[in-house]
Amino acid sequence: MTIDWNEFTPWSALAGGVLVGLATALYLLGNGRVAGIAGIVAAPLRAVLTGSGLAAERVRLLFIGGLLLAPWVWQLLAPLPVARVDVGLPLIALAGLLVGVGVRMGNGCTSGHGVCGLSRLSLRSLVNVLAFMGAAAATVFVMRHAL
Repeated sequence: MTIDWNEFTPWSALAGGVLVGLATALYLLGNGRVAGIAGIVAAPLRAVLTGSGLAAERVRLLFIGGLLLAPWVWQLLAPLPVARVDVGLPLIALAGLLVGVGVRMGNGCTSGHGVCGLSRLSLRSLVNVLAFMGAAAATVFVMRHAL
């Protein structure tokens, strides 16, 4: 991998990191819960499937709406990066399924453990993040070098 230094934008990366940190801190202060995306997305889905209604899930739905709206707002300020996917839809679906299984096994997702858990100095989150990163490194090695 190489970095195109002419296109490298550290200020936008810093701004994004600050916004993620601010959003997670506000979510924790406002709701007393960490902003783990897997849990935020799962709760409204669970409410729909069980028929318990979405009224209690208003804050989570607003958070999800903000995640979906953010790229369009960003596009008003700067062009979005070009996304390039080198694999087909079946492999992407399999990867998503495996990530979902990992999220359930690890009792949280990368945002919950990596952003929120590590900032709270959670040992469980540190172990999970090390497992995520190790699995990611092993997957890249196998996909690019072993296969």
